[in-house]
Amino acid sequence: MLKLVFVRHGLSEWNALNQFTGWVDVDLSEKGIEEATAAGKKIKAAGIEFDVAYTSVLKRAIKTCNYVLEESDQLWVPQYKSWRLNERHYGALQGLNKQETADKYGADQVQLWRRSYDTLPPLLDAKDPGSAVNDRRYASLDKSIVPGGENLKVTLERALPYWEDQIAPALLEHKTVLVAAHGNSLRALAKHIEGISDDDIMALEIPTGQPLVYELNDDLSVINKYYL
Repeated sequence: MLKLVFVRHGLSEWNALNQFTGWVDVDLSEKGIEEATAAGKKIKAAGIEFDVAYTSVLKRAIKTCNYVLEESDQLWVPQYKSWRLNERHYGALQGLNKQETADKYGADQVQLWRRSYDTLPPLLDAKDPGSAVNDRRYASLDKSIVPGGENLKVTLERALPYWEDQIAPALLEHKTVLVAAHGNSLRALAKHIEGISDDDIMALEIPTGQPLVYELNDDLSVINKYYL
């Protein structure tokens, strides 16, 4: 039986302020640090021993990964970072307050932007100072790949190659894997792993800082899933 653990980063500073975050490199809040350390303690108590860890290139996920490994006495475990595990890019919504945006555009429209599988948010122009095109951590990427906004469908399309090239092969080598990432990158991977429909994925919410454990067959089909 193969084991995969997802941990959504702890509550970020912008989560606490109810702002769209996306690819903006926002730090963990004090509560987020508490959630991440608690996740590590739960993993230690469950006796889960990792062989490898994967995370995004955003510090709220990286720090969560570190806290989880530290609190479970596994900080030595190899850790790999990829932009493909980043949160979905919220385009021009990034930095805006969610309630104020709902008041302006309507709650139904904002719900579509947040939860729909294939509805794109308003896109952020590449010339905008906040565009990821200007961020050196993405300098090696072709500018055509750097998004100006994503829905869950696009998030899955860019996360799936990393799953297929890195995470799935590690699992097939019978390595126990930690993925510390974001609400939507983890939702995208969960959709693929569990075979969740485009409609049903709208209802899936992965809580911050709560380890989600998958037990998998050798063909990576799900035997069991549970939260610690």
